[in-house]
Amino acid sequence: MEVHAVARQLPVSPRKVRLITSRLPGLSVDQALALLRYLPSPHARSVSKVVLSAAANAENNFNMDVDELVIKRAYADEGRTQRRFRARSRGRVSPLLKRSAHVTIILDERGA
Repeated sequence: MEVHAVARQLPVSPRKVRLITSRLPGLSVDQALALLRYLPSPHARSVSKVVLSAAANAENNFNMDVDELVIKRAYADEGRTQRRFRARSRGRVSPLLKRSAHVTIILDERGA
């Protein structure tokens, strides 16, 4: 049985989060948390919170054993992009895009 957790509108570029989530499929929850703890990216903490949330969903809502869970899929989609403008010389402006991401973690039981 698959269990998932989603974090929406994280204030980080989806490209940066995809570098983190691409390493997670196939790892157990404990291995993924250990990997995320020592990654140099500051956004690994946000992804680890989503992994913990998915594990808590599995344990509390479906009575699954957390030690038997593996990450089946982890991905980041684009969220809303806020457009700001930065003043430039000669009366011009340049767009400033503040991107956001939706991070999804899907867990499944080992051997299922």
